[in-house]
Order: sequence, then structure tokens, then C-alpha cells
Amino acid sequence: MTAHLDALPAGLVTPSYGTGSLAAVLPAAAGALGLDLTTATGLHSLDAAAALGLPDVRRVVVVLVDGLGLHNLAERGGHAPFLRGLLPQARSLTTCFPSTTASALATLGTGTSPGMTGLLGYTQRNPDTGGLATMVSWTEQSDPYRPGTKTSAPLAVDPAALQREPTVLEQAGAAVSVVAPGPRKFSDSGMTRAALRGPRYVVAERFADRVDATLTALRDDGLVYLYHGDVDKVGHQHGPDSWQWGDALEDADAELRRLVRSAPRGTLVLITADHGQVTSDLSAQHDVATRPALAADVVLLGGEPRMTHVYTAPGADAAAVADRWADELGEDAVVVTGEAAIAAGWFGPVADHVRPVVGDVLAAARGRATVVDSRLHPSAARHMPGVHGSLTETEMTVPLIAAGG
Repeated sequence: MTAHLDALPAGLVTPSYGTGSLAAVLPAAAGALGLDLTTATGLHSLDAAAALGLPDVRRVVVVLVDGLGLHNLAERGGHAPFLRGLLPQARSLTTCFPSTTASALATLGTGTSPGMTGLLGYTQRNPDTGGLATMVSWTEQSDPYRPGTKTSAPLAVDPAALQREPTVLEQAGAAVSVVAPGPRKFSDSGMTRAALRGPRYVVAERFADRVDATLTALRDDGLVYLYHGDVDKVGHQHGPDSWQWGDALEDADAELRRLVRSAPRGTLVLITADHGQVTSDLSAQHDVATRPALAADVVLLGGEPRMTHVYTAPGADAAAVADRWADELGEDAVVVTGEAAIAAGWFGPVADHVRPVVGDVLAAARGRATVVDSRLHPSAARHMPGVHGSLTETEMTVPLIAAGG
């Protein structure tokens, strides 16, 4: 269905980037530490801290649990007794669009929006080469439709050239100690240098080791950023309704309880997420490779199965392609032109160098539907039971849980 952007269908969430959004979390953490800074989209740290009800403290830990949407946590709260006990006082935040890790980590890290950071999905077109860039791994496929095994090379784009906004962690680091424990593979990755540059990085492979490193860092005043990715990883592999997901949540819950109870007195721990997950329905999957009406005038697909960037052929009418996609996908997706989404503020303010990255047409899935291209996406990607990226409440709503302080 073609969307009227002033009124999305029921059950869908309009993206926002103010004090009720994921973008406000790190600015608010800085404000709780008494740091005075303002992001490029106008979030002021002291105002954000006040809006989110944060106390004045000397130490803050911001924990991002990848994939732990508020609805997922509420539905599976039996696996998280510690977090469940904090839910009545938790706040509900809106994540960015698309509701996916690369976009959300950059939004969190800069306190801005995907339109400013240039990280617009799991994959996106590199305007300089026409290739398909994978943002989390910072790699590029120069010929993504090449038959057979897909090959990729390091993305030859300086992370600071694509993501030009200063991070909140950089700015805070000029005044206080800022530490980020994490796996070695992320220490100097393109994604880290783009979205989360600035902290002193402490290599710690297991989440328990990262909690230990966090507790060590808290001997000093300042800010710690802590990431946990297992919940999202297990959700992709087994689905957010699986027993495996419940086990992953139990493990995370136990370590977060240990963190809060072991932190020095007066430490504020903020727990949030980048997005939620929904369970896909393969009977509602649309394969562009087998649908001529979807493939016509399209040269590349980016994004993810729940939010597709459709890059059209030179000279193609984007509005006509959007209408055709809307007819084909029906109630399974909201389809708009990229220009309409930009005008509606879905990506927040959009910088000039980011506009060519936005799809000419966007397809945001509804219900449990997905859009794939079997020429482009391997079987595992097409059959993931846990997916995210679209505008549903489950994908777009994340918690902000405050403990300690």
C-alpha cells in the first residue's frame, strides 16, 4: 500500500529524534554527568537528562542490548527477573528508521539521525561506485548480482568521511574518562570508527568479561558504553519466540544484575536497545527475482528484508515504481518514494552527502512480511526467523531502564 505520510496505518510508529528517542540517551547520560553539549539535531545534554528524569551523578554506564525491544522484553519477561522488576519505572523510547543496528548505533553514538550519519541500513548503495556496502562489517560487494558465491572487499570509504558528525563519546571524552569494553574484532572496525569513536577501548571477549572491565573502569568517575549482541544474534538464528532467545535473555539479565549490584555506590546504569524483533512468515515473503513487476526499472536493492531501499535505473520514474511496488505488495508493506520519506522526516534531517544513499523507493514491511531478492540474498538471509528494520511498534519501541544512581 502507498502510505499517506501524515497518517501511517495503525500499528506503525512515525520515527522521531527528540528527547523521547534513542538519540537522546547518550546526550542525557552526558547531562547527568554535568556535561554541557548540543548535537547537530539540537539535543542539549542537560535538557535531555531532565526530560528523561536522570539524576546528577559522577558515573554513568550506558548498556545497549542489541535486539531487546520493549515489547520483546515484556512478552518474555519471565526470562529476565531483574529487568522485569525494573520495567514499571522504565521509559519507552522510539528508535530510528530503519530500525536496524547500523543506523541505530550511529544515531545513539552521535545523538542525531540516520540522515546526518549516513548509515541507512544493513546494506546501502555506495554512490561513488554503485556497489552494495554492508555497514556493520564495513565491506562492499562491487558486483552483488554475480551468480555463485558472493565476494566482498573492505569498503574503501573512510568512516569519518561518511559519518561526519562528532560522537557524544568524543565530546564527553574531552572532559571525563570514557571507556568502551568490547570484542577485539570491533576495536578498530569501520562501524566503531564511524558511530562510536572516542572512548578508550578495552578488549574483552565475553559479556561477563566486559562487565568486569566496566566495573574496573568505574573506579574512576566518567562514562562507560557497554554493548551486548547475543540476544539479537540468537533472535536472527532462532526467532524471538524461541527457547534459545529466552536463554540468551536470561544470560544477559544475570550479568546486568551483577553489574548494577556491583557498581560503586551512586553509579547510574542506563539499559536500552537499538530495535526489537518480529518473527518472519515465509508465506508472506516477496522475492523480487521472481516478480517481474518488482524487478522492473530496479538496479539494486539495499536495506534488509523488513525495510528495502529500492535503487531505480537512471531515468526511471520513482513514483511509478513506488505505485507498482505498492500494488504488488499490497497490505504487506508501506511503500513511499525516498523523497517523500525525507520530506516526512523519517531519517531526521538529511545532509547533502547522504541524500544519494537513500533509496529512490522505500518498502517498509508490515505484519510478518519480508522482501528479498534470491539473486542477491543467500538462503540463510532469506530464511531468518527473527527480523527487524521496519516501522511496527515491536521493531521501533525500545526501553530505557534506569538503575542505581
